[in-house]
Amino acid sequence: MSNTVTRIRLAGAVVATTAGIAVLAACSSPAPSGDASAASCEPAKGKVTLQYWNTVPGMDQVVALWNTKNPNIQVQTKNISNDQYGTIGNALKAGKAPELAQVGYDELPALRTQDAFVDASACSAATAAKSKFVPWTWSQSSFGGTGVFAFPQDTGPMALYVRSDLFKKHGLEIPKTWDEYAADARKLHDADPKLSITFFDPNNAEWFNGLLWQNNAEMYGYSGDKWHVTVESDQSKQVADYWQKLIDAKLVRTDLAHGSTPMYAAYQQNQIASYVGAAWGYSMFRDNLPDQAGKWTIVPMPTWGSSAASGDWGGSTVAFMKGNTHLYESVMFNSWLNTDPEALALENKLGGLYPAATAGSELPALSQGVPYYNNEKIFDVFADSSKNIDTSFTWGPTQKTVNLALQDAMAKAAGGSGVLTDALSAAQATALKSMKDQAIPAVAGN
Repeated sequence: MSNTVTRIRLAGAVVATTAGIAVLAACSSPAPSGDASAASCEPAKGKVTLQYWNTVPGMDQVVALWNTKNPNIQVQTKNISNDQYGTIGNALKAGKAPELAQVGYDELPALRTQDAFVDASACSAATAAKSKFVPWTWSQSSFGGTGVFAFPQDTGPMALYVRSDLFKKHGLEIPKTWDEYAADARKLHDADPKLSITFFDPNNAEWFNGLLWQNNAEMYGYSGDKWHVTVESDQSKQVADYWQKLIDAKLVRTDLAHGSTPMYAAYQQNQIASYVGAAWGYSMFRDNLPDQAGKWTIVPMPTWGSSAASGDWGGSTVAFMKGNTHLYESVMFNSWLNTDPEALALENKLGGLYPAATAGSELPALSQGVPYYNNEKIFDVFADSSKNIDTSFTWGPTQKTVNLALQDAMAKAAGGSGVLTDALSAAQATALKSMKDQAIPAVAGN
């Protein structure tokens, strides 16, 4: 895609929006059928060439760095951001999948049920890699410790981006709770009817899921050999009711799509004063609104009461794909790509990735001030956010289908037909029906 914003979204988080595969399962659920047994980890004799498909801007330069240092293990990269999962799916059907591919956390279980991966646990370096990643990311990609099918790559801990100059102009303090955020929204709009505190994109279920995640709104659980669907829990309704009130009072915009030209135009014209987003979004504003340098600050996400919980929006892994006959070499490259400080720094600089590796927090680029954000240490905020993300959150076995239903109903609510809690009900019903259609045991409630 030609739009820089769109490429960043694909690289950092919203890769699931282009997904063509619907079946998803939670990382902590029992292993689905079609499990790949651990493959051989014998080193190849002679030079090896690996294929690595991804959506990350600048990844070709990262791979080039590896190739200069490893003449016997060369990697060819292919950008598949135009149709990520369609491309991967077609390659799997044709038996021509790459050795490695970028796969979003919420898409991993879906592909696993289709026998898309190979288990790399025969490689001691693969099993030892667990200690190199933030725990909740490893739990999302390892399916409850049943194997090593992917290494975490990046994450999307959430925070609040604030136009500090606009807040100062209107005498507002940085909100620490969602109640304070709503009060600020009212004050801003009263002072300037053309100014909104943020926008609500009804066609972005992944973003909304991050808000639910923060409020401990467990959407799914698994016990007694069946799924328990709780998409319309009280915690979910609290989040939906909150944003519905802001929409009804016309305190947030509902006519802007995330990453769109109109969205950036609204920020450029000083019509929106904040942004609820993820770590990977820091480069979006830097690259698309350069003249606003020094006007933005990033602070912790507003909380529900005294809870310090945060949410995650997006993130990806690098998976070991079916048919991989060079597992030893793939593990070596995958480990370097996602844990080596030099590689991580380059990925952050070029692609805006916020690393899942624990070494990421020690990178100079992530421990120093960022010029665009008034030289503030913004990544400290994201590091704290990551520490406060619920590690038990799981994706349902038909998440993509549920997200589409959620978006459709949210769009209707934003247009005045129904309310956001109706969207939760629609998503709940869709989750149960889609599981039933696939003979997946499921019940409503805990």
